[in-house]
Amino acid sequence: MTRVAFPLYGHDDAQQKFMKALSGGRLHHAWIFEGSSGIGKARFALRLAAMLLGARPAGDDPAAAPEDDPVIQKVLASGHPDLKHVQRGLNDKGNLKQDISVEQIRELNHFFALKPALGGWRIGILDSLDEMNANGRNALLKTLEEPPARAILFLISHATTPVLATIRSRCQTLRLHTLSDEDTLQALKDQEVETPDQVAALVKGRPGRAEELTGPKVLAAAHAAQSLLKAFPKPNDATLATAIQAAAEDETSFAVFADEIMSWVGDKAQETPRWADIWFELQRTVAAQRNLHMTPIQAASKLVTGLQSGASRD
Repeated sequence: MTRVAFPLYGHDDAQQKFMKALSGGRLHHAWIFEGSSGIGKARFALRLAAMLLGARPAGDDPAAAPEDDPVIQKVLASGHPDLKHVQRGLNDKGNLKQDISVEQIRELNHFFALKPALGGWRIGILDSLDEMNANGRNALLKTLEEPPARAILFLISHATTPVLATIRSRCQTLRLHTLSDEDTLQALKDQEVETPDQVAALVKGRPGRAEELTGPKVLAAAHAAQSLLKAFPKPNDATLATAIQAAAEDETSFAVFADEIMSWVGDKAQETPRWADIWFELQRTVAAQRNLHMTPIQAASKLVTGLQSGASRD
C-alpha cells in the first residue's frame, strides 16, 4: 500500500479553497493558515508546498504524494532548494529560543530575492507568526509588500496572539478547525500512539499534541483542572491548591490546564453570553503567560481567580 507523505486529516474544505484559487489563476502570494496548535497546519502547508514544487499525486487527491516521490524525498530531508521552512532555532544550550529571530526573517527575505533553483515556485513556510518578535514582524512586511514573481509564503498562526493588521491585510486567510473525533482517532492510530482512545479524549481534536500532552505531569494538570471544574462554583481550598500546583509544574502542564479551563468557559459562553466576556479575560492571561513571561504559577492563580470571579456573578 502506498504511503502518503503528508496525509490530510479533516481539512478538506480548506484544501478545496486553495485548489480553487490555484486552478482559477488567482493564487495569492501569501496565505495565513490559522487555527489551534496540533491540528496539522504545518503538515497542510508542507503538502501544498510539495504539490506546487512538482510532487506527483498517488491518487485522485492532487496534493497526496507518496513518500517515495523524488520531490517529497527532498522536502522530507529539508533539502529542496526552493523550499525554506522557518522555525525557532536552538540556543547555545540546545533549547528552543523564545522567538523566531529577525535574522531568520532576513534570511527568508534573501531566499525570496533569488530566482527558483529548479525553475518553478519559490516557497517559504513561517512556523509560526505567534513566535515572532516585533522586529521580525516588521522585517516580514518587506516581502509581503513587494512579493517577487513565482513566490508564495505560507504563514502559520496558532491564534494565541493577534495577527497584525498590516500582515493580515496582505494575505489570504484559511481557518483550519480542530479535527472531528473520527479524524483525531485515525491520526493517532497512524502515529501509532498507545491507547489512542484515551489520548483522543485529552488532545481534543489536536492529534499533533499527543506526545507533549501524555506525560505524567501533563495528565495530572488535566485531571486537576477537571476536578476543579467539577467542584465549581464552590471548590474547597485543597482542590484549589492542588489545581494551581499541578498547573505550575512546567509550561506544558500550564498549557493543558489552561486548555481545560478555556474549553469549559467556552462551553458556558455558548449557553450564557456573559461568559464570553470572562473567556476573553482569561484568554488575556493565557497570552500574557507566554508573551510577558509570566510564571506558570502566577498565570494559573490568575486563571483560577478569574474563574471564581465569573462564577460569583451567576
